Amino acid sequence: MTGPARPSPAAEQTPVSLTVRPSAGALAPLIGAMGYAEVRFAHTAELALPTGGTQLLVNLDADALSSSPLRGPVRRTGGAAVHGPYTEPALIDPAQQRAVVWVAFRPAGAHPFLTAPVSAVRDELAGLDELWGTDGAVLRERLLEAMAVGGPRAGLRELEAALLARARRPLEPDPAVRLAAALLDRGTPVAEVADRLGWTARRLARRCTDQLGLAPKRYARLRRFQRLLGRVNAGPGAPDWAALAADCGYHDQAHLIHEFRALAGITPTAYAPRSPLERNHVPLDG
Repeated sequence: MTGPARPSPAAEQTPVSLTVRPSAGALAPLIGAMGYAEVRFAHTAELALPTGGTQLLVNLDADALSSSPLRGPVRRTGGAAVHGPYTEPALIDPAQQRAVVWVAFRPAGAHPFLTAPVSAVRDELAGLDELWGTDGAVLRERLLEAMAVGGPRAGLRELEAALLARARRPLEPDPAVRLAAALLDRGTPVAEVADRLGWTARRLARRCTDQLGLAPKRYARLRRFQRLLGRVNAGPGAPDWAALAADCGYHDQAHLIHEFRALAGITPTAYAPRSPLERNHVPLDG
């Protein structure tokens, strides 16, 4: 009996990218997008910038994933893992993206698939074997087998089936937490968000930490940073950092620069993402 087929060297030399919405209606409120990508990069290291979101990643090229903060130990797992909401930039290896399946959860979308609060995987790369036991340990092989027969779309359908089978809570996002996330994403002050929901600040913090993985102020800070990144390459010419600071909710340009260095590990002028659509991936060499 032969093992599941791996992506061929020829396929790896030609970039392949497939991004879809989940086909299972029950997953649509929880998953923003999912996909498969094959690509080789010239650079050997890159920064992954924090978004406030949670992802599921499966490396089909090798049974390994790793990530490390700029100051701290490398986190290593097998080839299937949950990338929790990060609060700082992380160093990642582009070689681990040669053939990868990914799921980008909506705010609070990862919550039904974890037995612990989402905050338990904050700033962590958590192996699915640890989170899901045997189901997580065999997921990568299941995806490889499905793709050997039916290609990437079959692999994604297999992943959807695995998610549906692993749900430990109702597949309905908490509407109040989702509203809180949307308001914070638009820059609404935390106190105003609590008032809109009729909650105390403590209740808002508890529910956001449990389901988003981050306290409201931290989540708002990361989403403000993402609004900024979305504006940096939006127009021709060099960015007007003073104008961007005012538009994105920073006190002034100095505040923007301080926050950029804290959340990206580089200065604003050094920011050069690998493509306009991949603004949270910044090559460091090559």
